[in-house]
Formats: sequence, structure tokens, C-alpha cells
Amino acid sequence: MKNKTFYLIFSIIFCFSALNFSCSSGGDGGGGGNDNDGTEQIIPSNLVVNVTIQGQDPQNPNGDGSGQFSVTATATNAVEYGFKVGSSPTETNNTTGVFSYTLTDAGTNQFQLYVYAYSSTDDRISKVNNLTVYVEGNGGSGNNDVLVWSDEFDGTGAIDSSKWTTETGGGGWGNQEVQIYTSSTNNVKREGGVLKIKAIKESNGTYSSARIKTQDKFEFKYGRVEIRAKLPSAQGTWPALWMLGANFPENGVGWPQCGEIDIMEQFQNKNKVKSTLHWKLSSGERGEYGQETNNTTSTDWHIYSINWTETSIKSFLDGNQFFSMDIDGSGIAPYFPFNKEFFFIFNIAMGGTLGGEIDPAFTQDTMEVDYIRVYQ
Repeated sequence: MKNKTFYLIFSIIFCFSALNFSCSSGGDGGGGGNDNDGTEQIIPSNLVVNVTIQGQDPQNPNGDGSGQFSVTATATNAVEYGFKVGSSPTETNNTTGVFSYTLTDAGTNQFQLYVYAYSSTDDRISKVNNLTVYVEGNGGSGNNDVLVWSDEFDGTGAIDSSKWTTETGGGGWGNQEVQIYTSSTNNVKREGGVLKIKAIKESNGTYSSARIKTQDKFEFKYGRVEIRAKLPSAQGTWPALWMLGANFPENGVGWPQCGEIDIMEQFQNKNKVKSTLHWKLSSGERGEYGQETNNTTSTDWHIYSINWTETSIKSFLDGNQFFSMDIDGSGIAPYFPFNKEFFFIFNIAMGGTLGGEIDPAFTQDTMEVDYIRVYQ
């Protein structure tokens, strides 16, 4: 009887222990075990979140009024990061852990920033940061606060054909450039929530690249444009984030009469960028005015933006103005084309009149764009 009682007690204890063990492996953010499909869970850890508010200092603890802040997140075993601002239902995801945002509600904004780190088994951990950011006037670097168009380049694969068209071909494009533009995903694609335009030296010694545009898909007049981008550093690359007048293809118009707004161009000096306007003078000659600013581009992300109104166009680097031009027609020319609709063009040229001599050791280099946003 004693042996039978011992066996019964042992069996009950064993079964109870087994039941507990089988229930411990599930749940969001659990501590190991296997998923229902047999895949071993990988739980991220050590999530570190650093937030930088633009212009924050002892005199301006909530920033300089631009409403801009940036976030860097790192975590062990993380393959993707997610970011949510305040009560917004939208979560922005990428693989870099780098995120920027511009608030547009005037005044002192108090809100929560949610940051998530995901593993390859889609398990996640999170942190919540309480932020206070000041927005001067109507927000951002101008008076425009409604998001009317954007591309966050989420996901991986070909670019969104409802927003962008690829231009193809070679022939110098008017500036003695040597690249051939293609629609191949070798040269242009989304990867981990980032647009990548890549210039490549091919095995036959030619150069391929990509040039994309929003012509006939998104054209607009006036607003604030923000583009978060990281530029190439190889000598001979000529990256540009720019705009062309939508009436460019009309008979009797063409360039420069249609107008050109260069939000950002980078030439031979890889530590500077330039913003320039082009138009047609009453004499028939080309009008041009631009200003450059220092910019460490080879390793850093920056926000390139313009504020375009009826009377002026101003350019900003990380919220700091470095270019301004009146476009009401007084002083320089009786007519400017900057009161009509424009479309966007992103590209990397190679060599040519402003790209300069190409490094003989060049193999490839990339311009990356995290997002483009238009506010009105």
C-alpha cells in the first residue's frame, strides 16, 4: 500500500509540473520556449532610446520652435523597430532604428513616444518616453501644417508606381553626365523602409543609376517639403532632390522657362550642399540664384526642407535656414515661374559639369531617403 501511495503522489506531482512547463512558453514578450509552430522564440532585450529635440538647450528646454525631434533606438536581437507619436494609430517601422518627426500644432506639445523593438520571430519589447516639444507660430519651418502627400517608403521591394515613375536612358541629360538611368531594382528600390538609389560601375566600365519623378502623379503649388536623406560620399557622384515645373513638356515652354527648384544638390565638395532656383530671364537667358551650406553627408542623416509661399522660397538644413529668395518678380526679373505647380525628381548623376571627376576606384554608392512629406 505504501508503494502504491508513493507512486500515486509522484504521478500527480509530475503531471502538475509538466502542465506548468507547457504553459510557460507563450505570451507577448515571454521568456523563451517555442511558438506554436515549433520555432524557438527570440526575445529582444536592452532597448535603449535616445531622443534629440531640435535646438534644445538650457534656454530652450523644449526646442527651438521648429517642432522637430529625432530618435535613435538600439536593442539586442532586434531586426526591426517601430515608432508611434502620441495618440496616432500609425506605427512607422524600419530596420535602422532611426526616426524623425515634425510636430505642427503651435504651442507646447506634451505627448508620449512609443518605441518598439521586434525580433526575427516578431516578438517585441517597448519603451514609452514622455516628451515636451515647443512649436512656434503655426509649426515647423513655415506656416503649413496639414500633411497633403508623403511617401514613407515602408517595406521592401519596388517603389510605389502610384507615386513615382522611373526615367530611363543616357546621353548626358544636358550636363555631360555619363550614367545610364534604369528601372532595375539594382539601381532603385525600397529596402527596410528606406528608398535606395544606387549608382553602380558595371563590369563593362559603364555607369548605371536611377532617376524617379512624380510627374502626372503628384504636382503641387506652395507648401513645406521635408525630406530625410543620407547622401553618397564617393567622388564623382552628383545626387539631387529637386523639383521641375509641371508645364515643362508643353509646347514653347521647356527648361528653364518652366522653372527649377533644387531643394538639395551635392557636387564635388562632399561636405557642402546647395539649394538653387533656375528660371528664364526676360532677355531669354537663364536666371540662377543659389546658396550653399556646410553639411557632413557621408555618414549622417539630415532633413532637407523648403518653405514655398507666394512671395518666397526658403531652404533649411535640419531646421536651420541657409537660403532665401523672393519670387514676387521684383528686382531680378519681371516674371518668375514659381507660382505654378511643380513635381519632384530624385536622382544620382555621375560626373558631368558639376559631378566632377569620378574616382577611378569607384564601384557603387547610394543615396538613401527615409521619407518625403508635403504640408500645406
